[in-house]
Amino acid sequence: MTTPAPSPLPPPHADGSSILIGALAPLTRPGWVEAGRHLLAGLELAVREVNGAGGIDGRPLELLARDTAADPQRAEAAVDELADLGAVALAGEYHSVVARAAAARADARGLPYLCSSAVLDALTERPTERVARICPAQSHSWRVYADFLLGAGHRRIAVAIQPSVYWASGTRILREHLAPRGGTVVELDVGELSPDAVCDHLAHDGATVLLLLTGAPEPAVSVVKAVRGDERLTEVLIGAPAGQPEFAEWTELLGDEGAAVPFLRYLPERLGPLGARVETALREQLGQEPSFVAFEGHDTITVLADVLRSHGTDRKHIADAWTSTDVEGTRGRIRFSRASGVSVHQWAWPPVQVVDRDPADLGRFRILRSG
Repeated sequence: MTTPAPSPLPPPHADGSSILIGALAPLTRPGWVEAGRHLLAGLELAVREVNGAGGIDGRPLELLARDTAADPQRAEAAVDELADLGAVALAGEYHSVVARAAAARADARGLPYLCSSAVLDALTERPTERVARICPAQSHSWRVYADFLLGAGHRRIAVAIQPSVYWASGTRILREHLAPRGGTVVELDVGELSPDAVCDHLAHDGATVLLLLTGAPEPAVSVVKAVRGDERLTEVLIGAPAGQPEFAEWTELLGDEGAAVPFLRYLPERLGPLGARVETALREQLGQEPSFVAFEGHDTITVLADVLRSHGTDRKHIADAWTSTDVEGTRGRIRFSRASGVSVHQWAWPPVQVVDRDPADLGRFRILRSG
């Protein structure tokens, strides 16, 4: 297969026309639609703020959003379209497998890509200068989660898992981190086991934790309902490191059964002035509490705007700018480096928390561990 040559950027505009930024997000099923909506809200808010402050040397940013629907091939096609339309950079995406496909295509087309939310360590097959990432690598955040489990006294961990590079990677990270510390991980394939069968395995295995390495809402919601309704499993902790309980749909579908399910989110314990201002604006825009994904979207545009101001709109110059980036984001100072085992320029590291929803108040998050 012939790799497409990098796309030349159309000649610079002298008439104040828009600077195009491509954006990828899962906005329809089977994508995680709530995550996509929050991601797009953060991207759009930051674009409005940049334009309200005069744009980039008088030229407004224009966001060209494309729905990936959690489909890697659809994402590849969107990258090609956006490159041909003259986008100077690509932003966004939530699903790791989709972002990996988008990153490969963007790299081949010479289009700089700042990934907002996909955590898979190997976002590209080989190191590249064109791709950078705002969110933490999976190996970093999931080790924080594993330490939370160990600190709470859990050593026998079961995972309800679906076939996926992302879930398999998470299982490997957990197993490798837990094993030297006396922990074990057993896999329960929810493609073959019904929720009731998962409960039977848990009851006989002795695991004290069940982690949901599955899509949402299904089969995650059905598994939670089955475990919560099984009297044999009242002491089993249900966890969701990928963050399924972050969004309002979780509590709408599960109610009280969705409380006390620890998950990862990427926020500091206390937002600074910039983060607090953005939180207020995002809440107004979304009509609900913004998730960490919305902040990731806002930070993505903040970084790109800073790069465009300092390095211009040439695609190569944008890609060369990652290593010199130093900008205040909603969750801390953003700088990129080459983190061990990570194939792209990485913010090392955004704040990481293990949190859950308070059983006494489902709208309140309890911070269980920070890392």
